[in-house]
Amino acid sequence: MQTIDSYSFKGKRAIIRVDFNVPMNEKFEVTDDTRIRAAVPTIKKVLEKGGSVILMSHLGRPKKNSDDKFSLSHIAGVIENRLGVKVTFAGDCIGEKAARLAAELKPGEVMLLENLRFYAEEEGKPRGLPEDASDETKAAAKKAIRESQKEFTKKLASYADCYINDAFGTAHRAHASTALIAEYFANDKMFGYVMENELKAIDKVLEAPDRPFTAILGGSKVSSKITIIKRLLDRVDNLIIGGGMGFTFIKAQGGKIGDSICEDEFMPLALEILEDAKQKNVNIYLSVATVAGNSFSNDADVQIVPINNIPDGWEGMDASPKTISIWENVILNSKTILWNGPVGVFEFPKFAKGTEAVAQIVAKATRHGAYSLIGGGDSVAAINKFGLANDVSYVSTGGGALLEYMEGIELPGVKAIRQ
Repeated sequence: MQTIDSYSFKGKRAIIRVDFNVPMNEKFEVTDDTRIRAAVPTIKKVLEKGGSVILMSHLGRPKKNSDDKFSLSHIAGVIENRLGVKVTFAGDCIGEKAARLAAELKPGEVMLLENLRFYAEEEGKPRGLPEDASDETKAAAKKAIRESQKEFTKKLASYADCYINDAFGTAHRAHASTALIAEYFANDKMFGYVMENELKAIDKVLEAPDRPFTAILGGSKVSSKITIIKRLLDRVDNLIIGGGMGFTFIKAQGGKIGDSICEDEFMPLALEILEDAKQKNVNIYLSVATVAGNSFSNDADVQIVPINNIPDGWEGMDASPKTISIWENVILNSKTILWNGPVGVFEFPKFAKGTEAVAQIVAKATRHGAYSLIGGGDSVAAINKFGLANDVSYVSTGGGALLEYMEGIELPGVKAIRQ
């Protein structure tokens, strides 16, 4: 398989799938350019080796072919500033202007295509079907979009001599720009540095971890993490379960959880997981006490109560100091740490202390030599909020893609390059 370091880009046009789905304010100013900065090394490598670059990305979820609020024209200047190279905006993906600009591209030059999702063909899903459309109409629309998707993909591929996928955040999508386009570059497709580093970091944690290996799973629902938990039980030494998902485990064991979030239908599965962990000699750590609030709000009254004896009218909102103390001992004695999901309602400052403490402890363990991988949208938001992104080993840019890869699912965007 080709790599960005071994490939000869001299005189070639590289079309790069990047993830520039960045947040903007009401003035269309980028408020966090992390994803743009992450792609810079890949783009610069192509330019330094004598190639030219065509950038393609999605932004948001537009429902039509033109919507200024989702136009990539708003971010062209930010890309230009980060690269230090002029970026020409094509104004479209597959129009005559885009094709002409791509054909005229000279070594060292960069152009940016318009939002890929302005075209339904990118995702391969028909738009505008009435809710009461018949099965026949839906089937015909799906067939038509699949056919037009082939032409859309072929047109994108025609602009370049080689293809680079550097958008891990969309690697779990079998879209035109993430998977289908690779078919046109049998011997000229490769991962960019973002993709390469993501896969190395996750594989290091899942396939060859230094031990003890501790996974910290948080978030609100156990249902969204079932497959991951089951897979981790074959790999970890310690599993810390925090956040709202922990209450399903507590109630399943007969605990009184007040008004805390709970998925009753998953309580039998929670008991199975606890038993499975015991059989596999995996230590599971749930909260021992919680910071409870009498409403789901930052203005709630607060009391610390045992995790299995929360009064009616109160709900668990954050991990308690005693709980954090127990978890700290586990984390600091670990050589590999995976953290996915906050351990409290960290968007409320009053209930962010547990998540901040975990972030600080993971950073401390990293400084002491542990390898730490932070993944999942909320965990990444937390580590950034507390200014600790540079104090851990790796912060993943993938949300859904990371979770699916951790579950053992072969991602279409990864498979398309590796096969």
